[in-house]
Amino acid sequence: MTGKAARRMHGRPLPDEPPPFTTLVELTFQKQKVEHWIRFGGKSYERIIDRRRSVVGFAPNSIFAFVRWAAGEHGTIVSRIDIVRAIDRGEPFQTLPFVRPGGEILLRLHSWAKVQRALAAIDAVEALGLDAADVSPEHWRHVHNRLTAGLEPHAYSPERHAAWLHRRRIAP
Repeated sequence: MTGKAARRMHGRPLPDEPPPFTTLVELTFQKQKVEHWIRFGGKSYERIIDRRRSVVGFAPNSIFAFVRWAAGEHGTIVSRIDIVRAIDRGEPFQTLPFVRPGGEILLRLHSWAKVQRALAAIDAVEALGLDAADVSPEHWRHVHNRLTAGLEPHAYSPERHAAWLHRRRIAP
């Protein structure tokens, strides 16, 4: 055995492959037709396929927002946002289109009105000077539940963030 097959058998990833247990997301951009993009999240891998398509990866336990939008002849046909926690080996997960293998869904909304409100919640977190990927997963679940019920989500605060960071330090 030589080449790629030999390197794979020895357990070392190839330079152009993602690290093991990376959650992969397929992105597409065809202006005014199909747009899949990452709103926030720290990518650990990226491969550009062509001008319109790429694949990005996220390390286990990282949080990212994946937005999907598509238009037809008569306007928007798909508007979705998913905020997802990338899973680690052996963890249960939910499947999502364009996400392999899937992840823990913290927020899942469709319809442009709800997607806009979720994007506004992300903007509000970032206005505090925080990275939305570092926010408590419970906050994104809260935003999902409130927006699904047609209610306004409670604002994330620096105090809540400090409590989340403290809890994360003391609980594994």
